[in-house]
Amino acid sequence: MTEALPVPLPPQDEKSKLSASSFSVVSPHGDDYVSIDPAMERRIRRKCDVRVVPPTLILFMLSFLDRVNIGNANIQGLPKDLNLIGHRFNVALLMLFIPFILFENPSNLIMKRLKPSTWLSALLFGCGIMNMCMGFVNSYAALVGVRVLLGIFEAGLGPGSIYLITMYYRRYELPQRLSWWYCSGIVAGAFGGLLAYAIAHMDGIQGYSGWRWIFILEGLVTAIVGVGMKFWLVDWPEDSGFLDEEETAILLARLKQDRAEEATMDRWNTKRVFSDWKILLGTLMFFGIVNTNYSTNFFIPQNLVEMGYEAISAQVHTIPIYAVAAVFCLGFCYISDKVKHRYGFIMLGVLVGSIGYIMLLCQRSLPVGAKYFALFLLVICGYIVQPISVAWLMNNVGGHYKRAFASAAQIGWGNAGGIVASNIYFASEAPYFETGYGVSFALLLFTGVMGTLMFLLLIRENRNRAEGKRDYMYQAPEADNLGDDAPSFRYAY
Repeated sequence: MTEALPVPLPPQDEKSKLSASSFSVVSPHGDDYVSIDPAMERRIRRKCDVRVVPPTLILFMLSFLDRVNIGNANIQGLPKDLNLIGHRFNVALLMLFIPFILFENPSNLIMKRLKPSTWLSALLFGCGIMNMCMGFVNSYAALVGVRVLLGIFEAGLGPGSIYLITMYYRRYELPQRLSWWYCSGIVAGAFGGLLAYAIAHMDGIQGYSGWRWIFILEGLVTAIVGVGMKFWLVDWPEDSGFLDEEETAILLARLKQDRAEEATMDRWNTKRVFSDWKILLGTLMFFGIVNTNYSTNFFIPQNLVEMGYEAISAQVHTIPIYAVAAVFCLGFCYISDKVKHRYGFIMLGVLVGSIGYIMLLCQRSLPVGAKYFALFLLVICGYIVQPISVAWLMNNVGGHYKRAFASAAQIGWGNAGGIVASNIYFASEAPYFETGYGVSFALLLFTGVMGTLMFLLLIRENRNRAEGKRDYMYQAPEADNLGDDAPSFRYAY
């Protein structure tokens, strides 16, 4: 698939003739392009919001729930039944991320060759089956093995969904849509606590413990929805199926205008992709914040138990945390879209999270209510910084191949933060978890440093391009395949 943008408008006859108010053809550089009527543009964008985003929200919500529901099972008897002594629970968490990191990039490159509806639905179905299998394991070794298989199927769902969304929207339309997408993860956290609370009462039915039913029932729902996803998910814009020929032409044209003709990169260029400092900094920035998100999703139920809540009560007390985080996530991503700015909101999230970590590191002198409030701050921080950091990188990479690689690299390699989160919260340090909170605080500050470095370098690069210092790229051997290296491309802050 190539970036065939802009495309010629469809032939006009008396039945499909485009009105003069819909478009005009102008040629500021000698090349025709489509001038789009705002009303028609809004109509197409609404169609995308209805057909592109909702299935990816459900897909991510279910896959994320299957990834982190082990945290809910942990306080319902899982460690006792499987003899998870010492650091065995941490290892079980860790093992998901090894295939998760290894297979995310290959998965996106495979999806580029296939229909997204086929690839993503197959992966989601596999996640559901593996999650059900976790409900039947009888040993630590079996749990680890199934977690590895779950990681293989999980690997392509996150970056694949983001990759698909980015192919339908302009740069400054992305953060709001990605905030909806990430909010589905927040819903998974809240819904997971509610489900775990309800399912915990099934303890003993058919001879299965309550934690087993958490995996079995949630996995069953995921598998069923995975089958339906084949018919609900959309494919690439050229073959979307929900837009007619005229609307498809306009969609492709508006994306082309947004990214600039020279931002096309429809041929793989290893050197240009792997030497891109933006992808490196975006991945490191994501690595730091994803540690906070996995720390909270895996260990908030356990943290609440250590604060004195009963297991079932702890499941319920996770729900308000995620509900409040959803409000902040949607609100700040919406404002970020409106003001067309990213860096300041990332640093605001880092500040909020820093306050939460400082409170928890000093929790010996704090009442339970203050500790609970600190958990709110951590989750709010994660769900402000994570979607905006992803949108920021996607705003600044041009071309199909580069966007596919960048989304997979940032989420795939960045998810190494999950490996760290899996191995820094030790039962022996309960209830204070100094190592866990201390390392997570350091990584959050690391995210702020990487974001600041990216901000300063983007400013410098835009200045160099404005002064003509990158015009020599027009003489490069692949001048028609520059992507965001094109001198006319301007980076977003």
